[in-house]
Amino acid sequence: MPSVSRRHARELALQALYGAEVGKREPGELLSETLAHVDSADAHGFVRDRVLGTLEHGAESDAVIAPLLEGWTLDRLPTIDRIVLRMAVFELLHRREVDAAVVVNEAVELAKKYSTEDSGRYVNGVLGRALRATV
Repeated sequence: MPSVSRRHARELALQALYGAEVGKREPGELLSETLAHVDSADAHGFVRDRVLGTLEHGAESDAVIAPLLEGWTLDRLPTIDRIVLRMAVFELLHRREVDAAVVVNEAVELAKKYSTEDSGRYVNGVLGRALRATV
């Protein structure tokens, strides 16, 4: 199996989080299934950290995100956008070793790839406001 890039690891984390939210499946079960396709110990830890950290700090992330949505509520956002924003805010607040610009760029790319046509721009705007509010 090939090595997993950080971008691909974030995609795997997003897929597990999506399955937990939409499929109402146990995050641990989804994480085990996801990690079965990852051969690198570093990627394994990265995916596990993003999934469990995003879930553990979801309420905190929502509290940061909700006031920044400008006319939207969290429950009205496309599911992928909501998960991408939660994962990015988790990283911005709790994984400061990762450059904020990288976190935002990766979130925008995930939103563009997996969500609506306007999602990349929207996620970028919300995370830009989150950076100004939290830094």
